Amino acid sequence: MKRTIASLAALAALSIATTALAQEKKVMAVSIPAADHGWTGGVVYHAEREAELLKTRYPNLEIILKTSPDGASQANALEDLTAQGIDALVTLPHNSDELTDPIRQVKEKGVFVTVVDRALSDTTIQDLYVAGNNHALGKVAGEYMKEKMASGGEVVVIRGLPIVIDEERQKGFDEGIAGSSVKVLDRQFGNWSRDDAFKVMQDYLAKYPKIDAVWAQDDDMVVGVLEAISQANRTDIQFVVGGAGMKDMIKKVQDGDKMVPVDVLYPPAMIATAMDLTAAGLFDQNPVRGSYILDATLVTQENAKEFYYPDSPF
Repeated sequence: MKRTIASLAALAALSIATTALAQEKKVMAVSIPAADHGWTGGVVYHAEREAELLKTRYPNLEIILKTSPDGASQANALEDLTAQGIDALVTLPHNSDELTDPIRQVKEKGVFVTVVDRALSDTTIQDLYVAGNNHALGKVAGEYMKEKMASGGEVVVIRGLPIVIDEERQKGFDEGIAGSSVKVLDRQFGNWSRDDAFKVMQDYLAKYPKIDAVWAQDDDMVVGVLEAISQANRTDIQFVVGGAGMKDMIKKVQDGDKMVPVDVLYPPAMIATAMDLTAAGLFDQNPVRGSYILDATLVTQENAKEFYYPDSPF
């Protein structure tokens, strides 16, 4: 009997210890850029939305969300967050080179580090990396054009900024149209800005009397492209393909807009995926270390409703 009571007491103590461990308070810091353009506005929206969902799922999880207007401000924010005592950091760096050392200092405090989208200069710092697939974004767009214009066509390209992400997307696009009769008339940088893309498209329209289609690397730029086409009253352009998953473009696809028949995902909601995986690692002891690369899904009229967030600013 004494042995039985002792065994039961030991089991009870183990159960209490396990419960206490499961209910131990954890702090997750989320450091992201401020909403300085459409896509980052979407990042902020999805981060705030996911924070509320995670607090319901994990009552003992505290989430501190900080937005920063530039790299220097983000570095200062990371220092402040670390001083508060955190268990995990989910961060989308303003600039990979500038933020690598500040994030390294966070990691040296024993913090689990999740990096989103913009890889650090030293990838050994991060425990988890979550990102979209830039190469596939370009390739999926190119393959769509190749299929859509099987007999050939003349297209113009509006690139992003002269950085690695742009190069990856451009390389993917070229692979996507390889072996087809699709001819690229011109490639100019639109700086992922609707205003700059508007100006580039105006130049294209003045320069080329016939354009069959447009590929713009980002949906923000598609807004400027469509406006330039509308103002010029050009009817030769059959369609425009963008990327990212802006709600306005997803809605056009969903509604069967002929000028925007598809979109390619590079979703700002990836921040929510990163937060969800990090929380699962903290509380559920799920193995989450490594890289999680999202598909560059082709959004069509058939699946558009799955990716439409009407309350998002992007």
